Amino acid sequence: MAAVSDPINPALPLTGRTVAITGAGGTLGQALLRRLHRRGDRLIALTSGTTPLEIRDGKGCAIPLRQVGWAVGQEEALAPLLAEVDLLVLNHGINVHGDRSVDSVERSLEVNALSLWRLLELFARVARSRPTVSRPRPEVWVNTSEAEIQVAISPLYEISKRLLGQLLSLRAPVLERPDGATGFPGLRIRRLVLGPFRSNLNPVGVMGADFVANEIVRQAGWNCSLIIVTPNPFIYLLMPLTTLGRWLYVQSLCRDSPPPT
Repeated sequence: MAAVSDPINPALPLTGRTVAITGAGGTLGQALLRRLHRRGDRLIALTSGTTPLEIRDGKGCAIPLRQVGWAVGQEEALAPLLAEVDLLVLNHGINVHGDRSVDSVERSLEVNALSLWRLLELFARVARSRPTVSRPRPEVWVNTSEAEIQVAISPLYEISKRLLGQLLSLRAPVLERPDGATGFPGLRIRRLVLGPFRSNLNPVGVMGADFVANEIVRQAGWNCSLIIVTPNPFIYLLMPLTTLGRWLYVQSLCRDSPPPT
């Protein structure tokens, strides 16, 4: 497989990077680990579980990875680890389905939106403080789901994913901005808008997780900022219009702000 080059620094390949994935113990997390292993990346599995992950490739061989435990609300503890990371995949989440208790509201907002936003900001701060000469542009993939703009038969899941999408639209223009004074190229942020795939959260999904993972990596290879994988053709039309509308709204109303320090 031919190496793909970093558009910021063509001398640096986009394969063989250090990749950290949250929600690594879930169905999509494991599928992404398998797919990125085939690409030659060094893998870090971030999971709240304590059971050692044993993920195997298509030949039945164990995939080498580093498993690191973490918990929602303790994002700052990951700062030293994130200093090693070139690509951070924010993929964790929960689905409480029809539950609308106070505890479920708090957990859904924390896990599905606020913890991902905190990790995004933390990674931006850590990446800005490290040398950039010999490293590819730091990159983040954020799994927001098509629940951003359509029903998912789970009200709290929809609310929390829409909050995450709004936060991403608000902060991405700032975090992606290069800093001429320090030479920091800014983050490369890709939004993953995924349709229903089979997993523990959604056992009746119509797509396989391996298919979704392959499509994500393929579209990232095309340098897409908005990665859409869904059987619903309307999402391919509505999601770009939605993100464009949000961008125009934010740019027209929000003051310019200095980069994070």
